Amino acid sequence: MSDTPLGPLDESHSAAEESSADDEKIAAILADLADGVCRGELVDFAAVCHQHPQYADELRRLWGAVLVTDTAGVANEQLPAANDHMTIEAGSSGRWRSLQLPTEIGDYNLIEEIGRGGMGVVFRARQISLHREVAVKMILRGRLASETDMQRFLAEASATAKLDHPSIVPVYEVGDIDGRPFFSMKYIDGITLAERVADGPMPPREAAQIVATIARAIQFAHDAGVLHRDIKPSNILLPREGVPMITDFGLAKQLGSQADLTRSGMLVGTPAYMSPEQAGNRRDMIGPSSDVYSLGCVLYFALTGSSPFVAETPMQLVMLVIEQDPSPPRTLRPSLDRDLEMIVVRCLQKPIDLRYESAAALATDLEAYLTDEPVAARSGRFGQVVARVFRETHHAAVLENWGLLWMWHSLVLLVACLLTWQLDYHNITNRMAYAGVWTVGLGTWAAVFWRMRQRMGPVTFIERQVAHVWGASMMAIAMIFPLEWWLSLPVLTLSPMLGLVTAMVFLIKASMLTGAFYVQTAALLVASVLMAYYPPWAHLIFGVVGGGCFFVPGYQYARRRRRQGHTPERSQRWFD
Repeated sequence: MSDTPLGPLDESHSAAEESSADDEKIAAILADLADGVCRGELVDFAAVCHQHPQYADELRRLWGAVLVTDTAGVANEQLPAANDHMTIEAGSSGRWRSLQLPTEIGDYNLIEEIGRGGMGVVFRARQISLHREVAVKMILRGRLASETDMQRFLAEASATAKLDHPSIVPVYEVGDIDGRPFFSMKYIDGITLAERVADGPMPPREAAQIVATIARAIQFAHDAGVLHRDIKPSNILLPREGVPMITDFGLAKQLGSQADLTRSGMLVGTPAYMSPEQAGNRRDMIGPSSDVYSLGCVLYFALTGSSPFVAETPMQLVMLVIEQDPSPPRTLRPSLDRDLEMIVVRCLQKPIDLRYESAAALATDLEAYLTDEPVAARSGRFGQVVARVFRETHHAAVLENWGLLWMWHSLVLLVACLLTWQLDYHNITNRMAYAGVWTVGLGTWAAVFWRMRQRMGPVTFIERQVAHVWGASMMAIAMIFPLEWWLSLPVLTLSPMLGLVTAMVFLIKASMLTGAFYVQTAALLVASVLMAYYPPWAHLIFGVVGGGCFFVPGYQYARRRRRQGHTPERSQRWFD
């Protein structure tokens, strides 16, 4: 066994070939899953994780990024060339293969294409029987068009048809032409919010009024049991006359419904405007607050001319949504009113309970801003900041892998401290005895600890970072004894440094894993002071406090791991 504090790092290096083989296996599994999605198959991601429990954590970490990149690539293939007419693939009937506009289809005279996405195309049309101008949306056939997509398309029509609100584009008719589903809706003569902001950021009060109006419409949908899940500037229409309107309920979902017509594992929404829980595909957490987050993104865009996050690839964008906080709006627009900035910031909180509790509450705050009244976003600011500081990050799930090991580590640490206390109590002054306990003993335990962790499954990147921090702390502790000798200090004089070094480790972990570790940081700092004041009891104090700092979270996360286990149900929490 190694007798240096670098044991974990040496073990990691020696396992390089094993890790490489694991990486290749994980890549192969992800490739098979992605190919299935591209073929339009329903992918049971939970079952795959259950089949490969040793790779489950890494698969969950990487699958979202793979999906959004693949989806973006497929959607791009559906986009027409700039000078092309509407062209449908050879698998369709003859009349659809070369569709020249204008043309008459059923009761509609299709005049021009006005919009297109990965699943559907929208035409400006004239309904012949009623002599009125309408918008007609038809489903596209192709790589993304599966039976599930057909059902989702009709679900959009169904969801929108039951929402009768002045700011929701109404559906007139749902039908089928030559096996191609369609629905007609009110044609809005105007531009989208995205087109409006293309000329530059909007005046603050105009932007606030638009988002307040749309928020009221979204609250109406929520009250009717419908989540939008794809609120973005291009789905907000600004008529030349009348109020702003929200459209495209293609990703809508019934509140409380267990059924979901999106493919298993497929990310739902537009990355730049989706909530963190959507980006992480934590479907059990997606609800009205997810639409509130998207409304905040839209308001951010209207005020600054940019979405909250910008990246070169969809994968990078998803990771930013999950991990990072956006720049405050006033960073991009210094003249912006602080109250309006606070409203945006509250919408964009990653913890769901720190956002507005409903779209109606957001609308009320925006209306308060417009009438120069106090806004609720400013109230409780201190409490929100404190709550945010102590929350878990999205990396905290890895602590479930460390829970039982930390409980063992707390015992080893307590034993080392009791042994040191006894050596000191019996007036042992041989530095090598203490170095043997803290360098050789803990170094050996570190190697065992790391090997035990590797046997539990692939080690994630964030865990390797934590291991490096731990290794650095062990190096610092091992250097205490040579420093005492070099400075001609009595043995154990620098023992309070144990508390300081361990406190710094928990301080780093607090920023990476969970803010609750700030409590351990404070406890260890206090312990280091007590160690300095009461040298005879120094190691007993550190053993109790330091051991407790590892045991309490270890027990907490070990229980969580046992409660959730590596089952399909646990996998569905992340990728349903």
